[in-house]
Amino acid sequence: MRYADGPTAEAEVYIDAAPETVWALVTDINLPARFSSEFEGAEWLDGVTEPAPGAWFAGHNKHPAIGEWTTTSEIVACEPCREFAWSVGGAAEAAATWRFELQAEGGGTRLKQWMRMGPARSGLNIAIDAMPDKEERIVARRQAEHAANMQATVDGIKALAEGAID
Repeated sequence: MRYADGPTAEAEVYIDAAPETVWALVTDINLPARFSSEFEGAEWLDGVTEPAPGAWFAGHNKHPAIGEWTTTSEIVACEPCREFAWSVGGAAEAAATWRFELQAEGGGTRLKQWMRMGPARSGLNIAIDAMPDKEERIVARRQAEHAANMQATVDGIKALAEGAID
């Protein structure tokens, strides 16, 4: 798969907790930093203190092959207990879009995290530009990294919501 194809990655888990409990966790923009090997934390911008469509936050990341960087993201969906999504670079110029989806299931919640690379350029394009013949391998590796971090995040949210960790 090539970057222009809009590669995706996803992870999901069943959580034995109500959607309201899970929602409070997925909308904490710093929480994934507890579980991700790359994401280091975030803060709301422009005086915002909670998620809402059109709100912006800065996210800080670190990767051994890339170094450290900060992105700004715009909340593009915020439907309580159902969907929370943001676009890196903003909706008009998304370098990536990330989304949590919650669905009531039995007495608990099915939580899915999904992301799509592009369509705007991102830091990954530096590597692709330097080694265009390896684009598919570069994209596949990045997809795998994202999927692993997302699975760690949804598993961590599960452990928090079910009281297995504090």
